[in-house]
Amino acid sequence: MLDPTLKEQLKSIFAGLEAEFTFDIYVSSGHESRGELLDLLADVADCSPHISCRVNEGERLEFTLLKNGNETGITFRGIPNGHEFTSLLLAILNLDGKGKNFPDEQVCNRVKALKGPIHLTTYVSLTCTNCPDVVQALNAMTTLNNSISHEMVDGGLYQDEVEALKIQGVPSVFADGKLLHVGRGNFGELLTKLEAQYGINESEIDTTVKNYDVIVAGGGPAGVSAAIYSARKGLRVAIIAERIGGQVKETVGIENLISVSHTTGSELADNLKTHLLQYPVDLLEHRRIETVEVNGKEKLVTTSVGEKFVAPALIIVTGASWRKLNVPGETDYIGRGVAFCPHCDGPFYKGKHVAVVGGGNSGIEAAIDLAGICSKVTVFEFMDELKADLVLQEKAKSLPNVEIFVSSQTTEVIGNGDKLTSLRIKDRKTDEERIMELDGVFVQIGLAANSAAFRGVVEMNRFGEIGIDSHCRTNVPGIYAAGDVSTVPYKQIIIAMGEGAKAALSAFEDRVRGII
Repeated sequence: MLDPTLKEQLKSIFAGLEAEFTFDIYVSSGHESRGELLDLLADVADCSPHISCRVNEGERLEFTLLKNGNETGITFRGIPNGHEFTSLLLAILNLDGKGKNFPDEQVCNRVKALKGPIHLTTYVSLTCTNCPDVVQALNAMTTLNNSISHEMVDGGLYQDEVEALKIQGVPSVFADGKLLHVGRGNFGELLTKLEAQYGINESEIDTTVKNYDVIVAGGGPAGVSAAIYSARKGLRVAIIAERIGGQVKETVGIENLISVSHTTGSELADNLKTHLLQYPVDLLEHRRIETVEVNGKEKLVTTSVGEKFVAPALIIVTGASWRKLNVPGETDYIGRGVAFCPHCDGPFYKGKHVAVVGGGNSGIEAAIDLAGICSKVTVFEFMDELKADLVLQEKAKSLPNVEIFVSSQTTEVIGNGDKLTSLRIKDRKTDEERIMELDGVFVQIGLAANSAAFRGVVEMNRFGEIGIDSHCRTNVPGIYAAGDVSTVPYKQIIIAMGEGAKAALSAFEDRVRGII
């Protein structure tokens, strides 16, 4: 099943394994995917003398990872092909202490402090690009805390469970049978939700206040730029972020980053991190800033993992997130008909009628993608005309199963208690309302500034964007903002990078002048 080149790579990856690992497989002799699973795991096992397979008769298709003959708590119900193949490899490396995806010590300690037992189940699609991030994070947590167990379930093989649980979006994470999370998510976000549900032993957490010259809040292009420019001035810098790359990681193709003719969001995020780590910057991922206090020239920052940091300069570069409709019913049906990622959740609506709310580039691109999967796609645009590039508009209008309505306001998401069934739409020209029956809706209406933690600290406009001058200074000395979270026009990667550098240079200038 694995090609020879990949097998040689795996031999190199597994060369340093020290523990003995067993794929403890349970699969019925008549299961249609039995051969595919056994072939894949046998090929992986062939790449290391420290990995073996044990095949048992079972009622369904699954396997558990054993380490030195003992249960690890990590189970795969499905065949970890596609994007989930990396999840399998990382699970082995993590259990052997050689994984590269563990967070820093403070976050690891919070995982260890979670009160168990906790049994987690993640339903995935093997075509989903967001699912592996969630699976790998929860597998890592299982490795850190032996009171946690986690199983990945391929929804395509267990349709009966998907239907019984009314899952319409992936990844869907259940904690002891209760829905915990749906959609893209990072280590810190998942940990926060687990802490809220199960609690932690606070006595095990370090609350020492740490001092820096500059704190950079955010890890997107603006944040990495600000951190690098600050570090190059010889300053002590910490960058606090949920993940390096930020919103960029969710961009499929990038063709307007000057001098780079084409890249992807994932590749750019990796390059940002590689460049950042060439400097003595404390990278603190998987957390967000909860509060900011200004005490004279000092800014006291508290994070979601309970840490406290102090610095005279704070650069806010927290970016923006997908904007929600904020209408009745939307929150109730997220993951049950309301979706935000057509690439991940589109396959759940094969042969069904869906809507896309938003007529900009992202909305029309989503409609074009979904037209190849769904029986019908209806686009609703609030304005009197579409905002997407003309070439995209023409493509969408040429598709026989795409219909477009402008001057249309979505006022309510309607469901039957289990899932979305329709949308209430108002014609903005006539004020007439109608109910359109649908199987799902993909919300594509732009971005909203991630500025909630700084409300009341710095001035913002009515959109939540932080007000800045031409040097990225806010109304508070020593606090700067750059990129999509600020009032700077044109939310573009290349502009965010420049603004991040400008903010760092302004902070350094203010330091030299004694302002901070």
